[in-house]
Amino acid sequence: MLPTSFPTPHILDIDAAPALRWGVVGAGWIADIFVDAVHKHTRQRVTAVASLTPGKGEAFAAAHGIDAVFGDYRQLATSADIDVVYVATPPRMHLEHALLAISAGKHVLVEKPFTTTEADARTLVAAAAAAGVLVMEAMWTRYLPQSDIIRQLLADGVLGDIEVLLADFGQKLTHQERLMSPDDGGALLDLGIYPFAFASGVLGAPTIVRASGSLSPAGVDLTSTVILDYTAGAQATLTSSIEVLTPTRASIGGSEGLLEVHGAFFVPSGLTLYPPEFRAPGMTWVDESEVQGHEGLSYQATALATFVDGGLLESPLRSHAETISDIAVIAEARHQIGAYLTGEAR
Repeated sequence: MLPTSFPTPHILDIDAAPALRWGVVGAGWIADIFVDAVHKHTRQRVTAVASLTPGKGEAFAAAHGIDAVFGDYRQLATSADIDVVYVATPPRMHLEHALLAISAGKHVLVEKPFTTTEADARTLVAAAAAAGVLVMEAMWTRYLPQSDIIRQLLADGVLGDIEVLLADFGQKLTHQERLMSPDDGGALLDLGIYPFAFASGVLGAPTIVRASGSLSPAGVDLTSTVILDYTAGAQATLTSSIEVLTPTRASIGGSEGLLEVHGAFFVPSGLTLYPPEFRAPGMTWVDESEVQGHEGLSYQATALATFVDGGLLESPLRSHAETISDIAVIAEARHQIGAYLTGEAR
């Protein structure tokens, strides 16, 4: 029998986390909304930004009340006034820029995808371990209240044996030049990382990957559906697209019930838990906190500070092994449909 109420989400204490000094590498859209969220909902403070584009760093700093501006990423990384570096540059540059911070002894939050290849991900994790610093992928969904509720429901076996997982993320983004370039573009790496992370968080690493999809004339994956099979018998179906808008929902089907994550599933939203009988009424939980939309990026900043304070070198909610596995699985899916990054071996 299903529970009559949802468990209370466990949220990290904002005030208990040390107030770290953050430096931001890259002054684009994701960095902008990240800093807004962090300053609004945490004790963390962004004290420096670096941009290679003249004037862009200064404008970013003025908009966010940031004191220090650098025109060189290494200068920011080596600043004695920085505790953590947030890498928000294009994916193909993540390894290089994260290594700058690691070599300077800084903890690092790396925007997703963590890297574009499994080899780069392993290199980055090994470098951080050798330096004794924490490196963490910015898979912010993992730290949302709804994600904690999902973990509790799964740990309690509420859904029974998991058999089916569905997740999709699609937006019409073909007008964005970066996403249409084989340098680091495509739907699977940019948007697909969310459905893949949702699946790995529930089911772990798959044993079989089967992908079907479409490519641009430049060989960039536009839309794909990937079916993942798991040792215990579960199956995940994941759809990613930069051609069309999709519902952007996720669900977990088990022998004892169905859990649906409301769209868009990667931001603070809600959950509905259904019994296994067809068309039976469900029970709903809605995130009514003041942290909504992309302001949910703030949770990962508090999490990182908490982990650093505890002496951790990786996130207990998104392990290095899981991060690396997802990059490898996405690469396998890309290659099955013929999508290769610039310079990637065929």
